[in-house]
Amino acid sequence: MRDLASLPKAHLHLHFTGSLRVSSLRELSTAYGLRLPSALTDGVALRVPATERGWFRFQRLYDAARHCVRSEADMRRLVDEAAADDAAEGSGRLEIQVDPTSYAPFVGGITPAVEIVLDEARAASARHGLEVAVVVATSRMKHPLDARTLARLAARYAGEGPGEVVGFGLSNDERRGDTREFARAFAIARRAGLASVPHGGELLGPTHVREVVAALDPDRLGHGVRSIEDPALLGSLVESGVALEVCPASNVSLGVYEHDEDVPLRQLVEAGAQVALGADDPLLFGSRLRDQYETARTVHGFSDAELADLARASIRASRASSATRRRLLDGVDDWLADGPA
Repeated sequence: MRDLASLPKAHLHLHFTGSLRVSSLRELSTAYGLRLPSALTDGVALRVPATERGWFRFQRLYDAARHCVRSEADMRRLVDEAAADDAAEGSGRLEIQVDPTSYAPFVGGITPAVEIVLDEARAASARHGLEVAVVVATSRMKHPLDARTLARLAARYAGEGPGEVVGFGLSNDERRGDTREFARAFAIARRAGLASVPHGGELLGPTHVREVVAALDPDRLGHGVRSIEDPALLGSLVESGVALEVCPASNVSLGVYEHDEDVPLRQLVEAGAQVALGADDPLLFGSRLRDQYETARTVHGFSDAELADLARASIRASRASSATRRRLLDGVDDWLADGPA
């Protein structure tokens, strides 16, 4: 079988704190004298039920990890290590998602927080031989006016290259907030040329996906797996070209599906969906991007040609320049042509 780590791909669904290495988290917690829940450091993938109680446990652990990122140096370390890890797995393009409000208190505000991430993304891109761009995300737990502030900030740094903002997202518990109230923030981002990349269709089903599509006009949908439950909805997503950032490990860890084989990856692809595999939060879910491709191969029976198509879909769904896309797509062709090692 061909080496999945050498398959060129784009990683479009990776959260900032969730990308932390367990070893780095331990070091940071020790440096700040913070006690961490064992679930963050035991190397075992989180498993919670798909309920509000399950989400609360996940969020509590995520927040505990985020509290260990307390300085510019910590933020730069996180970006650099995320870039290094992705490059080692064949990513030629990483679009990492960050909510700067979480780190603003330690660096003097949301503007410095964004600029630190962007500056290190540029440096890490050169250092590790891939492109690291940024998606600025707001939270469903925050007021929609906060979202508009973040959208205006993201718009100031809009671009397509390394160290530039390429998209605007909406994350956190899908059951919280009114999606429609975030529409104005997304309109601000869209006018600046940013991709609309909200979460939707993981914890909640087709009705919620329809709400997100109607209100936020997504270019990509974070997760979106439960669109499979409504063939007409899925067909409309396919027809309109909305890509799905599918994160199989997340779906199982958060109890959306009980087993790896229950994730409807093949059904989505066979329905014509543009699927970009993502790792979401490797710190909590115990697997990185390469592992998602391995699951597609060993659990869902994807051939190397089909895995190459998944990689191509991720590249095409990215906000990379046409030259970068062409280079990465050529690399996928070479990977397939070279044959198994």
